[in-house]
Amino acid sequence: MTYQRATLPPGPSVSVVMPAMNEARNLPHVFARLPVNLHELIVVDGHSVDDTVAVARQIRADVRIVRQTRAGKGNALACGFAAATGDVIAMVDADGSADPGEIPSFVAALTGGADFAKGTRFAGGGGSSDITHMRELGNRGLVGLFNRIYSTRYTDLCYGFNVFWRRHLPILGLDPVSPPPDNGDGRMWGDGFEIETLIHIRVAKSGLVVAEVPSFEHDRLHGVSNLNAPRDGLRVLRTILIERRVSRHRATDGERHEPVSAKPFAPDTAGHHSARPALVDAGNEACPVAVPTLSLTPSHDVLAASDLGLAVPATRAGESINQVGDSGRHPFVRGTVAD
Repeated sequence: MTYQRATLPPGPSVSVVMPAMNEARNLPHVFARLPVNLHELIVVDGHSVDDTVAVARQIRADVRIVRQTRAGKGNALACGFAAATGDVIAMVDADGSADPGEIPSFVAALTGGADFAKGTRFAGGGGSSDITHMRELGNRGLVGLFNRIYSTRYTDLCYGFNVFWRRHLPILGLDPVSPPPDNGDGRMWGDGFEIETLIHIRVAKSGLVVAEVPSFEHDRLHGVSNLNAPRDGLRVLRTILIERRVSRHRATDGERHEPVSAKPFAPDTAGHHSARPALVDAGNEACPVAVPTLSLTPSHDVLAASDLGLAVPATRAGESINQVGDSGRHPFVRGTVAD
């Protein structure tokens, strides 16, 4: 089947970050749906044992391959975010469940004034052919709890298709460079499937302008999903409660941070894209945590743990989020810091 690829209009440069572990059979379909005029495609390989990396390079010579530093989807995203150089970052799964052709709609929400565009399957124009009745009920309960705690009016919580301005990365507080802890499964907080919930919590608390963008979730094309509804639901619930408790401790300590406000896109008149902060050229040498900003050369597209020299500090922000109105099909949510 031949698809009509979407085209990104002139405006902010877009980096697609795509975590992938053993997705060689799905990549041809997903890559075919990527919009024209992307700034870059970053595939974060989760130590695949199939031909994921080879297939990615065969389909797109310009793909950048990043090796994740620990394990889990959250760590893969953190590594991809650290490597991104575009003005905008789009989180897209590699299993075919999300349609990359929808990215222009998310970018339109950002250029229309939002700081963070989150996909929703439960607003007009959205949907899912993959979600089970149990998962839908679980999502409804979790999003209800989330809205109650963080004073938001989200319609979806457990969906991983999100697009945001790269300048807001510090708010997410993700760590791509620390070595795996010796205890447990070698993962740090946020390294697993709880990553989307963790991101939504920190965005909601920060006071950023959030737009929900209707999106359709498709069935996984090939392979077996790692999702487990009861286990992952409990993990999401735990994330909500733990992050809430952390916020209360910080409020007790008297910490306060200013909210982050939305800024209009201002293209670089020289036609250059900003390089990623504190990330070295992808060679084989180890690098310190803080290094001068350098640009990748086209021949150096593989980043390993030693190449990720970015430490993103956490920005603690507010808990009071209030609905202020709609703009077309993107309901905007604005908040203030009240930690």
